[in-house]
Amino acid sequence: MLTLENVVITQDGFTLSADLSISPATKYAVIGPSGAGKSTLLGGLCGFIPITKGKLLWQGTDITDAAPGARPMTMLFQDNNLFPHLSVLQNVGLGLRPDLRLSKDDRAKVETALSRVGLADLATRKPGALSGGQQSRAALARVLVQARPLVLLDEPFAALGPALRNEMLDLVHELVTETKASLIMVTHAPEDVRRIADQVIFVANGHAAAPQPAAALMDNPPPELRAYLG
Repeated sequence: MLTLENVVITQDGFTLSADLSISPATKYAVIGPSGAGKSTLLGGLCGFIPITKGKLLWQGTDITDAAPGARPMTMLFQDNNLFPHLSVLQNVGLGLRPDLRLSKDDRAKVETALSRVGLADLATRKPGALSGGQQSRAALARVLVQARPLVLLDEPFAALGPALRNEMLDLVHELVTETKASLIMVTHAPEDVRRIADQVIFVANGHAAAPQPAAALMDNPPPELRAYLG
């Protein structure tokens, strides 16, 4: 269980508050207007943006001030964050060893992850030689190889076409279900919520609301959410 106790996250004069819990093996969609603070929420969870008030607890342990690498989560960004001078295998290997000194077991884990996302035959290629969908798969393999209990996605598939985005969402759903990880995914698309989410965290007016069941919320949204959905 990840718990945000009266948390306040501040960045560049913007303040976001949250008081909520993230349950194990559950898929959350984070939705809300542009600029509402969705990415700020994920940045605060990962430790890229400081929490200025309140506590972030992981299974009861205070991790409010823990370094990003010491937190039980990994994050996939919109630009995939692949290094162009490294091969696909090396990019994925960074998830295990930042110095890329991969042991035999490490290399086996990387190769398994690449196989799982359908890139086993492209391990030696550089990101520039991959399609957009293949780059997303490589970034997802790096998330997979870290085997963290929380997976955070900040609109990583927004640049993909609808069919390919759905394919990637289905792959994410399958992988986090297999690993029993919790998924926290920022999205602007209501159809993504219906496709993948168990719960919704609605972010608006500087506040991240407590999660609510996705299907019921999308079928009967409150006025503020209805205005956002249009």
